[in-house]
Amino acid sequence: MKRHLFYFLATALASLSILHAQFDPLAEEGGMGGGGQQQSTVSLLSSHSSIAPGEPFTVALKLDIAEGWHAYYINPGLIGKHMDLKWDLPEGFKAGDIEWQTPHIAKMFGMNTYGYSGTSYFPVTITPPADLETGKTIELKLKARWQICDDDSCVDEPNEGEYGDYSTSVNTAAEAVANAAAASDFTAIAKHAPQTSDEWAFSASDNGETITLRFTPPSSITLKEGEVYLFDRDGQADAQAEQKLTQDGDSYLLTVGRFKGNDFNVDPGPELDKLTGILSINDGAQSFAIDAEFGADAAAGAGKTLESASAGKLLGVMGGMLLGGLILNLMPCVFPVIGLKIMGFAQQAGEEKSKIVMHGLTFTAGVLISFWALSGLLLSLRNAALSGSGKEVGWGYQLQDPYVVVVLLLLMFIMALNMFGVFEIGTKATGVGGELQNKKGLSGSFFSGVLATVVATPCSAPFLGAAIGTAFALPSFQFMLAFTAMAVGLALPYLVLSMFPQLVEKLPRPGPWMESFKQGMSFLLFATAGYLLWVYVGQTGLPFMLNLILGLSSIAVGVWIYGRWNMPFKPARTRIIAKLLALFFVVGGTLSCLPPEKSTIEWQAWSEEKEEQLIAEGTPVFIDFTAQWCVTCQVNKKRAYPEEVAAMFKEYGIVALKGDKTNPNPEIEKALQKLGRTAIPVNVLYVPGKDEPIITPEVLSASYMKELISENLQKAE
Repeated sequence: MKRHLFYFLATALASLSILHAQFDPLAEEGGMGGGGQQQSTVSLLSSHSSIAPGEPFTVALKLDIAEGWHAYYINPGLIGKHMDLKWDLPEGFKAGDIEWQTPHIAKMFGMNTYGYSGTSYFPVTITPPADLETGKTIELKLKARWQICDDDSCVDEPNEGEYGDYSTSVNTAAEAVANAAAASDFTAIAKHAPQTSDEWAFSASDNGETITLRFTPPSSITLKEGEVYLFDRDGQADAQAEQKLTQDGDSYLLTVGRFKGNDFNVDPGPELDKLTGILSINDGAQSFAIDAEFGADAAAGAGKTLESASAGKLLGVMGGMLLGGLILNLMPCVFPVIGLKIMGFAQQAGEEKSKIVMHGLTFTAGVLISFWALSGLLLSLRNAALSGSGKEVGWGYQLQDPYVVVVLLLLMFIMALNMFGVFEIGTKATGVGGELQNKKGLSGSFFSGVLATVVATPCSAPFLGAAIGTAFALPSFQFMLAFTAMAVGLALPYLVLSMFPQLVEKLPRPGPWMESFKQGMSFLLFATAGYLLWVYVGQTGLPFMLNLILGLSSIAVGVWIYGRWNMPFKPARTRIIAKLLALFFVVGGTLSCLPPEKSTIEWQAWSEEKEEQLIAEGTPVFIDFTAQWCVTCQVNKKRAYPEEVAAMFKEYGIVALKGDKTNPNPEIEKALQKLGRTAIPVNVLYVPGKDEPIITPEVLSASYMKELISENLQKAE
């Protein structure tokens, strides 16, 4: 909330500054903001005083920018307008694009922007025609506009965003002659131009959350965190995100978060097939042009090791795991056993304190070793899943996979129902505790610790699920350390009570408070399930949410049947039927929640104008008049558009339009009336050459769609 408020106030202040300048009667014609003064002076320079036929040369727009202000790189990083050039050249001349110099980080509203300060250059390569007539003087004309900003206001130059006119003259000759008067300027341009070098190797990867640039410098170069910065050209990387440099053998990995949009209404960065920009070394002392195709190479090394958590973050994770282990002891399937175990230790030791403590330590060792075995198995599965994934792994990586998210979602939801009392598991723990006290010697205490971990697992599943989600992105050592903290939390009460067995009498007596505590904890798990549901819907799309709601409802019915009729006092036949029905509803609900097969049909928003334009062009058009609240519409989306139907849309050149009636839309109402329909779903195929559209049945299937397309259309050439 503070961040959004900050953005709002900063934007409001900037707007007021601009409005003040626009209506300030003292403002000069040269610009707005900045007290009404234009904040940069301009000159147009040529690298050569004489040019030769067919030989390229450079012309640069030079800005001398006032102190405290900055112009913008092609990617401003936050908001801002970069240099915009329009050339008016003699016939046969060709101008290239701006050859962007290495920028630096500037600030606006205290946030990062990419730009240039002081004396800055915007060079362009000009190529004259091969048949250029010599012995003449020609004029190179240019229209330009740009924006410069300080920390809290901006100026559109040269005149409130209009283009300014600039020119320079050169002679034509048989041989080119360098412009001595501008030699120092073009030396500065060469110094700040990004280089290319065969001694540096670059590759890149994009996993949807982070972008990684892998580069291998010459062996003589050693780099440190903060000495390297990537200025992304296309806005794919987040300029506000920290750029992390790690070393992987002879190579370095520079990782930055992907740009997801900002509160200045800037859209998320484009998803391109390559990374372009400038890699700046030591504040531009060296810089290299980046043009690297996205692939698995850059992240392959990163996928072998996971990012270590900082000391503070690791302590937070371990504290949470320790607390989770302690809370396990308050569950009804564990708490009543604590006193029995400690009294068993005392009886075996003959009330000798040192021996009681030894039993407690041995019991703790059993808990630790069994936890290490279970977490080691989990770690091996985790590492196997990530091995060769070609993706960089960091915090939150596990939540990028919809299958991981849905497993955690179902785990949290089912265990929340369990803790709320809809059904019970783990109720045999107390009986096991009674049996364990009959075992003798330290081996019995050790086995008690092992068995305590096993019998506590049903009650610990909610905490283990959350712990797995947290610890999944930790490297192996920190992963095991986190689960060790949970094991210590589970064993700690036993260890303390073995040292002070008289405290057993101080424990609160088991009673209804334990059930209330357990039910209260269920709401935390429902909240966690709700958060995971939100993440999952973001991955699968809002239309899939109906499947999730129905699936979760089916699972809830299944576990309710299990908890209601699979009781020990029920007849055997009733228990068998209950188990079968529970299995049916749970399996069906789980299948309904699994990630959908994504269709590649590109739906465009429907409008009457677009429909008429496409039909007039002879393009096949398929229109789906739908709404979020229309159940039949959602069923159609799941059944009618699998990948093979999507392929036919491309093969036959069909443009798919979606008329969304989720909110009132008079234009759609009129279109439905023309079709003689009032209720949705309505699906229509317009075939070129036919006056009347084909209106489909309300319920669609993939086989119907294939037949509809193949029988009425011809494949696009």
